[in-house]
Amino acid sequence: MNQRFYSLDVFRGATVCLMILVNNPGSWSHIYAPLEHASWHGLTPTDLVFPFFLFAVGNALSFVMPRLEAAGNAAFWKKILKRTALIFLIGLFLNWWPFVKWSEGSLIFRQWVDPNNHESGVRILGVLQRIALCYFFASIILYYFKSRKAFFTGLILLLIYWMLCYVGNPSDPYSINGWFGTGIDKKILGIAHMYKGEGIPFDPEGLMSTLSAIVQVIFGYMVGDYVQKKGKNFEMLTGLFVAGVAMLVTGFCWDMTFPINKKLWTSSYTVYTSGLATITIATMIYMIEFKNIKGWLSKFFDVFGKNALFVFALSAFLPKGLALIRFENGLNDKGLMTYYNPWSWLYQKVLIHIPGDPRTGSLLYALSVITFMWAICYWMDKKKIYVKV
Repeated sequence: MNQRFYSLDVFRGATVCLMILVNNPGSWSHIYAPLEHASWHGLTPTDLVFPFFLFAVGNALSFVMPRLEAAGNAAFWKKILKRTALIFLIGLFLNWWPFVKWSEGSLIFRQWVDPNNHESGVRILGVLQRIALCYFFASIILYYFKSRKAFFTGLILLLIYWMLCYVGNPSDPYSINGWFGTGIDKKILGIAHMYKGEGIPFDPEGLMSTLSAIVQVIFGYMVGDYVQKKGKNFEMLTGLFVAGVAMLVTGFCWDMTFPINKKLWTSSYTVYTSGLATITIATMIYMIEFKNIKGWLSKFFDVFGKNALFVFALSAFLPKGLALIRFENGLNDKGLMTYYNPWSWLYQKVLIHIPGDPRTGSLLYALSVITFMWAICYWMDKKKIYVKV
């Protein structure tokens, strides 16, 4: 059943491709609406990317778990501890990288906590860190509880998270200021090490919302395990589509009392996006495994999927590193010197001047980044170079 791995690679590769697309616009001020996250409650196509990737992590885990179970407890713990630590530390490294920054015309070291502002420092959590934590806890649950008990454990986690959100602040539980998890993040992580892109210390990959995100991996595992046990037949496909629709309806209904919200990673969000992911992977299995449709698009995404974590990390590593190389770009309307770097050159010198809607040039730049990253992954695939963590 090796072709199922190909379906998974295509699904995971498409997810990573979209991650790179939404994370690398030419300008954050010029983005088409579907490529932006929902401002708070609700969902955009961009809000599907991260949960789909966690779903793929669980799906891949279902193929690995039998070998871990056969190897025994010691091998299991060695594997998941090593992988969790590596992914988490790579994420932390990328948050700190490139360790220096421009300040008043000179490069200074980025300290763990800014001595001039004790509420500013290196962020601890992030996308890779959440992947690491979800992989770790989901692996333990699945290894010791097996599929059926793991499923009910996941449901309990979703209900517990819902209860904690409400009990934490009954008067305003689902707002950015009222969410209970921020207080816990402040105490454990410290304000200096939290995300502040919302204007206040608030981490969308915070500790407490990880409870719900763990279940995304469990659901992905359940789908992968189901596919393997049922085999390649229409009964399996029907089961996937029915399960996907059931989760969609459940998530939609739950949204009425526990709003779908990516930044809080609400339980309804986990269920709803898992439903969409299940339907998507079922469609890919049908097209690739049943109909043998393997066109240029599947091959394009397949290349990304074979080095998924590597290319995602590279797409964050290169822009930050090349941003240290600055060239003067003239004065802005406030009389201040602006700069461009080798990474932003294409947008600043070419694409920004495309006539019409400025979002077009910004999108073309993101597509250029995807093309560049794909070329690297394609070369690695041809050389049989696969970076596994």
